[in-house]
Amino acid sequence: MSEISRSGFVGIIGAPNAGKSTLLNQVLGQKISITSSKPQTTRDRILGIVNRPHAQIVFLDTPGIHKSTTLLNQRIVEQAVQAMDDVDLILFMVDAASRNYASEKIILKRFETVRKPVILALNKIDLAPKSAVYEQVEMFRHLFGFEAIVPVSARKNVQVDLLLDEVESRLPEGPPLYPEDTFTDISEKYMVSEIIREKVFRLTGMEVPYSSAVTVDAFEVEKKLIVIHASIHLVRDSQKGIIIGKNGSMLKRIGSSARTDIEEMLGTKVLLKLFVKVTRDWVSSERRLSEFGY
Repeated sequence: MSEISRSGFVGIIGAPNAGKSTLLNQVLGQKISITSSKPQTTRDRILGIVNRPHAQIVFLDTPGIHKSTTLLNQRIVEQAVQAMDDVDLILFMVDAASRNYASEKIILKRFETVRKPVILALNKIDLAPKSAVYEQVEMFRHLFGFEAIVPVSARKNVQVDLLLDEVESRLPEGPPLYPEDTFTDISEKYMVSEIIREKVFRLTGMEVPYSSAVTVDAFEVEKKLIVIHASIHLVRDSQKGIIIGKNGSMLKRIGSSARTDIEEMLGTKVLLKLFVKVTRDWVSSERRLSEFGY
């Protein structure tokens, strides 16, 4: 990368399950933000750095904004809302195939007071009729003064480069904010906990994923492998049986799937030991939320 002329922070904002994390992984060319078909998978702001020939774009993937009830969800939404004040530009992602009108209304109302340039990305156009996408472009054009409206498919990499061009052209002039070989600022331990949590989201149903948290209790680098001990925290005893499964079958599936991704990320063999604990009402406990990093 040479002749850098622009750099800045870009907040990826949207409703739950709009495809924010999928977009970040796509533009980075590697996975740092976990995904699932369930909404509210992302709980933290995830930083991802894209280096282009003449710009460095620092993306912040944020949790989906929604009407929150529990203390956990309130904190999750606060992170996303705060990100709007901390960035140079906002990238608003909308699921063109399955609109979330309630969340969109909250976000558009917030835009009125943020006073930051906003680009709209109409995502999942591969799943929506062209006529519906065109209608949404026209509707949003009259709803808010977006800097640009770009229909994309983050999953299939359709018009993502065009979206990056629009983002880059509106960043402030300035040198890179991070070294060129840096693509994120999150730790390996954090990534491990997120990978495990992703498998819980993908492999279990009902309310279990939303009541789960993961902590990495030990991360020991040995000669030929890394030994990791991690705990899956749940709210109720009944959920413990679901996570463990018959004869430990579900916990084995979660562990095996997580270990494969962790080994790929770390580039070495991993011994992953999972434990299941009931930590009652952690989603509503100030102390527990702080212990779990929320």
